[in-house]
Amino acid sequence: MPYNHVNVAMRELISSCSCLEAADLVDRLARAAAAVTGTAYAGFVRVDALRLEAEPIHMHGPAGDPLRVRRWLAESGVLKELAKSPAAVRLAHDVTVGEPGFLAAPVPLATRDHTLVWVAGRAFGDADEHLLSRFATAAGRALEAASGLEAAVRLLRGVRAFRTG
Repeated sequence: MPYNHVNVAMRELISSCSCLEAADLVDRLARAAAAVTGTAYAGFVRVDALRLEAEPIHMHGPAGDPLRVRRWLAESGVLKELAKSPAAVRLAHDVTVGEPGFLAAPVPLATRDHTLVWVAGRAFGDADEHLLSRFATAAGRALEAASGLEAAVRLLRGVRAFRTG
């Protein structure tokens, strides 16, 4: 294969593997979680390896945040509960006391941090928990695949650099 064909082939391969951006994928997954569970709010929370702290890494919700879920996440203590819990977390829906209704499921990932996908905005039952758990498994696969593609792109760029250098 002549040099220019190799360069073109490598550029095309790198381009096709780089088309998926992690931030865009997380946003799409959050939107899909909200749609699948019939809510307006969804997002992801990352828990440190020691399970001491949890931090929101993405939130999808309606403009203006009418249920004030962002504030509720920060002030309610739910992040501490998510940090400690190895399983799904379901909290009751009671708008009279500012509880939007909340459900979170662990996302199985091969990393040292723990990630959960959550939805909020209504009362949730066992069927919702089962559905979100299945969605979390699919989300974990998608996030790992995206991570694998990012690693492949870095390796391919190295191959290309050695080939052209």
